[in-house]
Amino acid sequence: MLKGFKEFIMRGNVVDLAVAVVIGAAFTKIVTALVDGLINPLIAAIFGKADLTGVGNFTVNDAKFSLGLVLDAALSFLFVAAAVYFFIVLPLNKLAERRKRGQEPEPDPLTTDQELLTEIRDLLRARR
Repeated sequence: MLKGFKEFIMRGNVVDLAVAVVIGAAFTKIVTALVDGLINPLIAAIFGKADLTGVGNFTVNDAKFSLGLVLDAALSFLFVAAAVYFFIVLPLNKLAERRKRGQEPEPDPLTTDQELLTEIRDLLRARR
């Protein structure tokens, strides 16, 4: 039982996932600072309010509804996703693309049928 657990832990994908979680947690501060320091003030400048949770509040039979709360959460998610994409994913993809330049992709390995046909072709050429 312990051997199976050790094999599970030592798999590459488990270690990679653990590293990703730790890095993601550390990176949260950067993204939060970007959103709080740049994007939220931009929203405040556009809408005239720093917090959208007070927008669109209404009450029906003593039940309080807040469209602004949903809008605020949706916009925060979109801004965080945009910040991650444009400041991390896109530059890293460009960097990976630059590293790949000059490298030719490896050809796909031949299937069994293709290998047999290649051998037959070579034998027929050798006969002539």
